[in-house]
Amino acid sequence: MLDIFRSFALTFVPLFVAVDAIGVLPFLLPLTQDLEASQRTRVIRLAVVTALVLGLGFVAVGKGVLFLLDIRIADFLVAGGLILLLLAAKDLITGKMWESQAPSVAEAGAVPIGTPLVTGPAVLTTLLLLTDQYPVVIVVVSFVLNLLLTWLIFSQANRIVAFLGQGGVRATSKVAGLFLAAIAIKMVRQGVLEILG
Repeated sequence: MLDIFRSFALTFVPLFVAVDAIGVLPFLLPLTQDLEASQRTRVIRLAVVTALVLGLGFVAVGKGVLFLLDIRIADFLVAGGLILLLLAAKDLITGKMWESQAPSVAEAGAVPIGTPLVTGPAVLTTLLLLTDQYPVVIVVVSFVLNLLLTWLIFSQANRIVAFLGQGGVRATSKVAGLFLAAIAIKMVRQGVLEILG
């Protein structure tokens, strides 16, 4: 039982850092501030469902795609780690991980909030890494619980920002960015050691 809780903690925390729901708030608020409560709820629901479907789909077929393309997990770790490191560095330096915006508020729930902001390269790479190290069931439960937590944070976005203040939201996002950079370097290190070993 202790091993299960330990595995859950070791899968939940990296996914929590990769999802970075609080860091997404500065993107979410401008897109939803002029909406009615029912429309905002719809956008948030669509974002979480999009993130869930994309993440679970990647867990289901990610390794199969790598096998068909003759890509080893170590190769993916290095490539994914480098991308994560670049995204984290860009976020830490410029304050923006992504430049694109959705063409309309109706689509904002799916793009850019659901993907790539919630389930993007960081989450997909982390999911692939975790499913290679821990039971898939535990990884999926951790992912779903992270998305439930994301939905809760998004639903209370205005209150959270009022409590933290814009500076607090930015600071929290920067700390998450540092953790994301550290995870990226760890992935590159593991991939390189596996290739060399």
